[in-house]
Amino acid sequence: MRLLLPQNCLLCGADAGDAVLCTPCLADLPLHDSPACPICAQPTATHSVLPYPAAPEHNPGEVCGACLRHPPAFTRSVSAYTYRFPLDKLIPALKYHHQFAVVDVLTAPLVARVASASLPDVLVAMPLHPLRLRERGFNQSLLLARRLAARLQIPLLEHTCQRIRDTAPQTGLPVKQRQANLRNAFVCTDAVANKRIAIVDDVMTTGSSLDSLARALLRAGAADVQCWVSARAVMP
Repeated sequence: MRLLLPQNCLLCGADAGDAVLCTPCLADLPLHDSPACPICAQPTATHSVLPYPAAPEHNPGEVCGACLRHPPAFTRSVSAYTYRFPLDKLIPALKYHHQFAVVDVLTAPLVARVASASLPDVLVAMPLHPLRLRERGFNQSLLLARRLAARLQIPLLEHTCQRIRDTAPQTGLPVKQRQANLRNAFVCTDAVANKRIAIVDDVMTTGSSLDSLARALLRAGAADVQCWVSARAVMP
């Protein structure tokens, strides 16, 4: 249908041809390519030497103070974009308005960023609780993971992890409350045993959800867990 009918840019309304965004809007998307903490992807000031090879497209920075004081369960994070305008319009368009064509835009920089690095054995999408899944009708993180799995030829474990607690929305909660809110929220099967895993999610804010799922994966026997997200919120 996109090939047959001319498309209007989702952001500015201009002619976008057969794409979801016009060329100028696509070029203006804020790539997350400034120096950042290699563990949580929070922007930092200077470069560092990583204990593992990084993709040449990624610009590593020093490990941030938060990760030094309280290391998360995951060992690496890669983000496509910085979560600011217009990502705060694109991601809700996918989550709440069924704009599935946005998936390509949200995953393309991730493919480029991780393709030349050491790839994980499998991918896992951030799961939704069944009640939330019934409300929304789909899991946006699973859509992103499916596209990444197809592009990178990595197996995707779709039913390995489950969200067993219908936690309150994380938005607006302080960091400590976010962590308490997600305690024991996930359970994973032993299908992840001895595997290097990348969790796929749409947005990383504090990383509490990703940390909780990473801990569940490690309890199930995973060898290593990293995070791939479409957008990273810059914390003050």
